[in-house]
Amino acid sequence: MIPLLSVVVPIYNVEPYLAECLKSLAGQSLADLEVVLVDDGSVDGSRRVAEDFAAMDDRFVLVGQRNLGPGPARNQGVRQARGRYLAFADGDDVVPPQAYELLVGKLAETGSDLACGAVRRLVDGGLEESTLHEKVFRRPQLCTHITDKQVLVRDRTVWNKVYRRDFWDRAGLAFPSGIYEDVPVAMQAHVLATSADMLGEVVYHWRKREEGANSITQRRSELPNLAERLTAIRAVRAFLDERAPELLDGFDGLVLEKDTVFLFQALEHCEGDPGPLLELGRSWLAALGPNVLAAAPSLRRLELHLLRRGLVAELRAVREFRRGRADVTRVVPRGRRTAGWYGDYPFFRDRRLRIPDEVFDARDELKLIARVEGCDWTGAGYRLRAHVAIHRVDRKIPKVGLWLSDGRRRVPLETRRRGRHGFVASVDPDRLEGGGPWRLQVRAEMRGLVLKCWCRDGEANGAWRFSVPGWSRSGMDIPQ
Repeated sequence: MIPLLSVVVPIYNVEPYLAECLKSLAGQSLADLEVVLVDDGSVDGSRRVAEDFAAMDDRFVLVGQRNLGPGPARNQGVRQARGRYLAFADGDDVVPPQAYELLVGKLAETGSDLACGAVRRLVDGGLEESTLHEKVFRRPQLCTHITDKQVLVRDRTVWNKVYRRDFWDRAGLAFPSGIYEDVPVAMQAHVLATSADMLGEVVYHWRKREEGANSITQRRSELPNLAERLTAIRAVRAFLDERAPELLDGFDGLVLEKDTVFLFQALEHCEGDPGPLLELGRSWLAALGPNVLAAAPSLRRLELHLLRRGLVAELRAVREFRRGRADVTRVVPRGRRTAGWYGDYPFFRDRRLRIPDEVFDARDELKLIARVEGCDWTGAGYRLRAHVAIHRVDRKIPKVGLWLSDGRRRVPLETRRRGRHGFVASVDPDRLEGGGPWRLQVRAEMRGLVLKCWCRDGEANGAWRFSVPGWSRSGMDIPQ
């Protein structure tokens, strides 16, 4: 009988974790599945664990091959798979009990080619946010596409998904050899799909292996590993350049945010000649678009500048500075008449290094933070209490203006300062008749910098709106 879902699991030396992974697959609420285990030439006890599961549960099928890497192992599993839907899991990870029921159920409902969901990191038996996926699934959406929902550029793993098998075959998807085989396939699948379903539920637990374990991710700062990562990046960029060029900047931005960190780590810990790493790093940056490099955050621009110039000692100092600042590094104004706003980082205007000021320019990174902390009825009107600050600027704002707006009218408010970042404003309800709901807007000026924003609710962490009588959180009226 043909199973509804096939799950392909490549296995290579994961004996300490494999039983937990396979138990999670055996315990899926979607029981109509087969699990294709592909032993990629393991030399520990992984094959024995896989054999035990195959002997106990006829839904588990074990095949073997000499060690060719995770890509060829997955391809072997796909050839063996018989299900109408296709999924992948790694032998050291865990799949939550209802994951495949949720993913397959959405595909059956919508007719999309693939469904994907949120991920958590499995760390020392507990679950943490996956920083790679954290921005992707905050707003689930069905029947969408990566060119419309470009945050999916960050969804570059294959194992938090279920694919229609006929789509997989029709698109000609196959894993390349090498250790970063999943990134090109994940991007190709998103672009070639007619539509995709994004679920907000967590569908995969991605294990963070212990230091020193024989894991690809634990060896990601080694030179051969970095070279293969660059090969995968180039493959994805070539595909996107041909099929979806509008996604290039987003992909490059993710590479700059996540992948280059491993290059910096390699240079930090390099004990011999850093020349090969520096050469690889320059090739890495040459592969990315100039728009993204120019728009990088100021601290990252400083790191890239030092990398290009081969200033390894200085780069290590900046990396140490970054780690030492548990809080967000400050941005400070410099200049008397026309102030620039620069990151308070090492080597600014260092006479020896002569790094251009624009490398430190952080003006575009500044944003106004404003929240309403309370709204009280005084008997004659309302009293608003607000907190206003500029993110990363540790200074009192000299000039702040507050006003209420309903989209048609603006009502300026008289304010007085309360403390370093606090403001109090009185609201006469008679001035608000015939309008609403009202939102509070803030304008701040400091040393040539002008910023505006809408106030958020300090308690509900959502939009703040004001109605007469009463005030509301996220549009829900709260009577006085």
